[in-house]
Amino acid sequence: MRLMNFLVNKKEMNYSETISHLKEDTQKLNREEYENCEFIHCIFSDLSNLKFINCAFKFCDLSNCKIYNSMFQDVNFSNCKLLGINFSLAKDFAFALFCKNCNLEYASFDKKKLNKSVFENCKMHHVNFTQADLSKTSLLDCDLLEAHFSNTNMTGVDFTRSKNFLIDPEINTIKKAKFLAQDLEKLLFKYEIIVK
Repeated sequence: MRLMNFLVNKKEMNYSETISHLKEDTQKLNREEYENCEFIHCIFSDLSNLKFINCAFKFCDLSNCKIYNSMFQDVNFSNCKLLGINFSLAKDFAFALFCKNCNLEYASFDKKKLNKSVFENCKMHHVNFTQADLSKTSLLDCDLLEAHFSNTNMTGVDFTRSKNFLIDPEINTIKKAKFLAQDLEKLLFKYEIIVK
């Protein structure tokens, strides 16, 4: 129910300000805090020390963007490039993302508590989830090819709609996580057994 409310609220959100086609190499954001703002077709390389509350980024490129000490509270990324972002450097307080149709290749959530974050139809190749807490996270139709899980809390996470993941149950917490029967081999890969 909480997930549905979150998704509905994001779809119906009316933003008080729209910033579009901003390219950080020629223009800079001029405030420290942005609330109820949407950013469309923008390119950013450094968003450090900024606060984003109930904001949306649509068709933006934040590849390798620096986000040191930034706040992302209920932030929606849609059709964005988020390659290589180290979300571990963002503030932990109220951290929550909703990412849909985004490319997060090589992003890092090392030691991050993702609270009620939602990832839908995202490319998450080589994403680092080492020591992250995904227990309240939703992964819907995500491609987790070579995503790294180590000492990761995945309690209750539903993997039935995601693909290409490999998870070692001996070094991760997967209590009550959901998997399709056909994905059993992805939990037993290191034992080199054959599941038919």
